[in-house]
Amino acid sequence: MPVQTHIAILGAGPGGYVAAIRAAQLGARVTVVERQALGGVCLNWGCISSKALLSVIELGDKLKKAGDLGLVLPEPARYDLARMVARKNKVVATLVKGIATLFKAWNIEVVEGQGELLDARTLDVTGSDGAQRKVQADAIIIATGSSWPQMAQFPIDGKQIITSKQALDLEIIPKRMVILGAGVEGCEFASLFSGLGTAVTVVELQPRVLPLEDEEVSTLMERELKKRGVTVRTGTTIKAVDRTANALAVAVADDTVVETDVLLISIGRGFHSHGIGLDRVGVALGMHGEVLVDERMETSVSGIYAIGDVVGKAMLAHVASAQGKVAVENILGYPSSINYDVIPAGIFTLPEVGRVGVTEKQARERAQAAGQNPDSAVLVGRFRHVALGKAQATGDTTGLFKVVADAESGKILGAHIVGAHAADLIHEAALAMECGVTVAQMAKMIHAHPTLAEGMMEAIEDVAGAAIHQVRKRGA
Repeated sequence: MPVQTHIAILGAGPGGYVAAIRAAQLGARVTVVERQALGGVCLNWGCISSKALLSVIELGDKLKKAGDLGLVLPEPARYDLARMVARKNKVVATLVKGIATLFKAWNIEVVEGQGELLDARTLDVTGSDGAQRKVQADAIIIATGSSWPQMAQFPIDGKQIITSKQALDLEIIPKRMVILGAGVEGCEFASLFSGLGTAVTVVELQPRVLPLEDEEVSTLMERELKKRGVTVRTGTTIKAVDRTANALAVAVADDTVVETDVLLISIGRGFHSHGIGLDRVGVALGMHGEVLVDERMETSVSGIYAIGDVVGKAMLAHVASAQGKVAVENILGYPSSINYDVIPAGIFTLPEVGRVGVTEKQARERAQAAGQNPDSAVLVGRFRHVALGKAQATGDTTGLFKVVADAESGKILGAHIVGAHAADLIHEAALAMECGVTVAQMAKMIHAHPTLAEGMMEAIEDVAGAAIHQVRKRGA
């Protein structure tokens, strides 16, 4: 390899831009090819955008409880969605500018346009003006991400039938909305628009909302959605949509019809692996179109790496960033890999969800598959927010801390939090799992009082039936 390795990165989302900066830190020359905007979907039309809007709803929820807390407001608050969206756009623009500043500081070259592999070391880039340019590099990283769903029976028009991209730019609060899909995205948007006063109906094919989460988390979240006025329809789907000029009639598979103004399609994403020349150079794809990679993030073609949503492992922004670092470090001779068993994640519903590791059901299934008695091999500790002094003081009493542990080793297999700041609080459990800390060792750690983090301490202690603020019969 040359003295200064040249790395070309196709895509500047949370995987691509982080990979670019890490590569520059390690002394590489870096060229990034991006067809839309720095920061990718996460920053521009996803994670940051949705959280900027949800933060306003969260504030509104607190104001609704102000009277109970002793704060008398002169008049009821109301939401100005256009101003919320304008602020969201300002937040996004600030962060995009921040990435551009970082790129400039690290001498990272940005080439705007649609990139395509010509061979294992060359990208052909077509700019918006049609001009073409070739980028040759010693190694190429594919970071093209994923795309919104395209379903023939529900053609996206951006007005009546929309994806999350259009939902984040609505400036008039819809009176009625049907959301197809009650996964992470669907539940987040149900929290957002129900908070704005929209009559929301969620339709989910699986028997419960958040079907990939722990069952207790799903049960609690469904209860909270219903308390917010959301109609939850699980175990069914939409079979047809009758479109008129002013409304939609959504036919659900159980022979009911829901009238709505907007249908939000929120049922997964497709991999951006086609149309970028992967077939031309022989990069192997999985059965769903994901790019296959090894633990070094290298594809089936030497010198071509792939990261982020397009590899289909854990479609999370922070995983893409971690994979970007791993790919670059391996390219430049620093062996690196990812522990996919310890990936914390946040769901920004109201209330929030934080999780890491396996669910209780998964832990018991693994124990049974290993020939163990799942009832004795897996231990579970729980603690509810309502018993926390800090939660009572702030009025954030809705929630649950849950810890799943291995009985023999005492190590944490999974942790799940529902409630205020859950996505922040989950990292204590994630660090413990990464370092192999046992529940007995965690229980010895003193937690500051009064804090919500005490809930994790109590749940850890409850694994052994020793939670101080948990009512438990003697000998139980």
